[in-house]
Formats: sequence, C-alpha cells, structure tokens
Amino acid sequence: MNLKRKYLSIIIILGLIHNGYSQDSKEVLKLSIAEAKDFAIKNNRSVQSAKIDISIADKKVWETIATGLPQINFATNYQHQFSIPQLSFGSYFDVNSLPDASYLTKSDIEAAYKPSPMVSLGVPNNVTFDATVSQLIFSGEYIVGLQATKVLKQVSEKALVRTEDMTKESVSTTYYLILVLQENVRVLKNSLKYTDQTYEEMIKMNQQGFNEETDVDQMKISRSSIETLIRSSESQEGVAMKLLQYQLGINFDQNVMLTDSLPGIIKQGNMQYLSSPQFNVKNNIDYQIVSNQKDISSLMLKREKSKLLPTISSFYRHEDMTNKPQFNFLVKDVLGVNLSLPIVTSGQRSAKISQAKFDLQKSNLNLDNTEQALIMEYETSKSDYETAYSNFITNEESMQLSKKIYDRTLIKYKEGVTTSFELTQNISQFLTAETKYYYSVLSLLNAKAKLDRILGIN
Repeated sequence: MNLKRKYLSIIIILGLIHNGYSQDSKEVLKLSIAEAKDFAIKNNRSVQSAKIDISIADKKVWETIATGLPQINFATNYQHQFSIPQLSFGSYFDVNSLPDASYLTKSDIEAAYKPSPMVSLGVPNNVTFDATVSQLIFSGEYIVGLQATKVLKQVSEKALVRTEDMTKESVSTTYYLILVLQENVRVLKNSLKYTDQTYEEMIKMNQQGFNEETDVDQMKISRSSIETLIRSSESQEGVAMKLLQYQLGINFDQNVMLTDSLPGIIKQGNMQYLSSPQFNVKNNIDYQIVSNQKDISSLMLKREKSKLLPTISSFYRHEDMTNKPQFNFLVKDVLGVNLSLPIVTSGQRSAKISQAKFDLQKSNLNLDNTEQALIMEYETSKSDYETAYSNFITNEESMQLSKKIYDRTLIKYKEGVTTSFELTQNISQFLTAETKYYYSVLSLLNAKAKLDRILGIN
C-alpha cells in the first residue's frame, strides 16, 4: 500500500512539473501590424460569425433553387372502421329454385325470387399508400425569388468584407496605442534614470550644505510625478494588450510581442496620405452594401408584379392500398397540370406593388445619401490626417526643444547658475511636451487607420 502511494505521488509531481514547464515554455506570438490584421481576419469571432452568415446565405440560395426542382412526397395512412356500410342490390330470380313440373304456379314463380347477398363497401382495416411527384413549370415569383437570394448572398459577402475592414481598423488603433504607450514608458524610464541621478546628487549636496532641503523636496516631487506617469502608462498598456488579444481572437494568457516600430509606421502613412490619394466611392464597401440593398428593393417590386402572372405546375400521383374492398373505386395513377391565376384581388395586389415602388424610391435616395456621406467622410478624414500630421511635427519639435532646455538647465543647476525651482519647472514642461507629442502620434496613427478603412487599404 505504501509503495502504491509512493508511485502515485511521483506521478502527480511529474504531472505538475510538466504542466508548469508547458506554461512557461508557451511561445510568444510575434506580430507586425500587417500580421496582426491577417491573424485577426482568421481568428476574430465577429469575422467568423460573418463567414457563417455567408454559409447560411449559400444554403438559402439552394433552398430557393430546390423549390423549382422535382418534389417527391410519400404518404401512408392506416384506417380502422368500426362499422362497415352494407349495400344490397335487391332480389334476383333464381331459376334453379323452380320446381320440376310441367306447370308453374304464381306462387312457384314468386318463391324463385331470392334476396341478393349484402355487399360490404369497405374493409375493417386498411393501409393506403400515396406517392406524388410534382414539378414547377412556370412561376414568375420563383424566378424573381431566385434572383433575390443571390443578391442577398452578395450582401452577406459584402458584410463580411466590411466586418473585416472594421476589424483591421480596430486592431490597427489598438496596435498603435500599445506602441505609443511602450515608447512613452521607455522615454519616461530614461527620464526617471536621469532624475534619480540628479536627486541623489542633490541629497549629497544638501548634506554638504550646498543647497536647501526645499531643492531636494522639489526634485523628489518631480521624481514621483514621473513614477506615477510610468505606472499609469504601464497600466494602460496592459489594458490595451488585453483588448488586442480579444480582437485577435486569442486567450488572454497568450503572450504577444509587437514587432513594428512607430517611426516606420509614421513614415509609411506620410508617403500614402500627404499626397492626394484617389477616392472612388463605388469601390467603398459601405456604398456597395447600400447598392445591393437597392437591388433587393428593385427585385421586391418585380416579385410583386410577378404575382399577376399564372403559376403552372404538373404532378403525377400513384395511390394503392393493402386490403381492397369488394367495390374499389380508387384510381391508382393520375397525371395532371395545375394552373393558378389571380383574377380579382380587390386592390390588394395594386397596393403591394405601390408599396414596393415607394421602397425602391427610398433605396435610391439612401444610395445617393450614402455616396455624399462617404465623400464627405473621406474629405474630413483626409483633413484630419493632415491636421494630425501638422500637430505631430509641432509637438515633436516642442518635445525636443523642451528636452534640450531641461538638459541645459540641469547643467546650469549643477554649476550653481540657476535654481531648483526653474529646474523642476523645466522637468514639468518636458513631461507636458512629451505627453502632447505621444497624443499627437496616436491621433496621427488613428487618422491613418481610418483612411486605410475608407480607401480599402489593407
């Protein structure tokens, strides 16, 4: 018994070690911005749901096609009759019942009339089989319906493209946010390193009587401000990484490393959008979706009009039963044609046609409105990008100047030329300029992501 427990303990320990090793050795997912968007297109749950909608549309098209193909139906029916109707054909003259005599009396003749046996008009138990083959020959509504399902499939396909575009934009903005936060943390940590050095030097100078304790306290406040900014940025980075993992469609325990750099992405955007890219509204996916919806409205009008046409179908039916009665009037095989034609609908059909016409007018207006709105959105987004780029250049220069001023002030302070108050002011000025710079970087990249979506750039 002890030996079994010993082996069981070893197995459990080895299992725990293996699980721990597996978790530690989990590979890091390294992604560039392009790889992140491609990965999301394959794994994002919203995109996968849109792909399922296309599969549903495929089946809907086949469902509509199948209604015009031959249909075979089989039915069986069991019946039990508690009381069977009886039929009598009256009396009949039975020659064999006449007596053998040379002379027949009236009573002999009357006695020769015998009642006929009763005939059952059914059977107590019976099973009936019915097999019917039908084929639609002509239906205007069927033809239009088939066209409509194909357009609906196109709408589903366009909706998938739109979902992919929106997912790419979301992934891009989150990717950019993480890069900005990481770069901000890196710069802040470098600033904190230099601030720590200055703070330590101030403490030593204060101990030797070369400065006041207020100088040390002011530098300590600046140091604490930088630490707070670092913690805040790292916290935001962690939340942004969770959001990116969600958008990529992976678990939160999967480590992700971003391989692109901010300067390269900024340069790429500047090459694309500081020029004047051509915008063809008809290539925009939102315009194409609304255009498909207008096509559907047009087909719905055709569908209502097609209901004025006749519907023609043919059928063949074979019917049989297992227990046939004595008198069986069942027709086993029937071949026929059905024709259905509306004659008088009391204005109902005309009202539906009018409604479909109004829907088509609304669809045309919606398409025109969408076209103008997309052109306006593009012009606004392009203007936003140009403004964001201008702010980016200005804030980049301001950050570099404030850093240069801070470095010079630090040298002057060490030489005893300036005060600690001026030094802490310059530190605060540099941190403010740095915050504005990274905010402008993020605004620039978000404007780029929006233009990418509008222009359909992957």
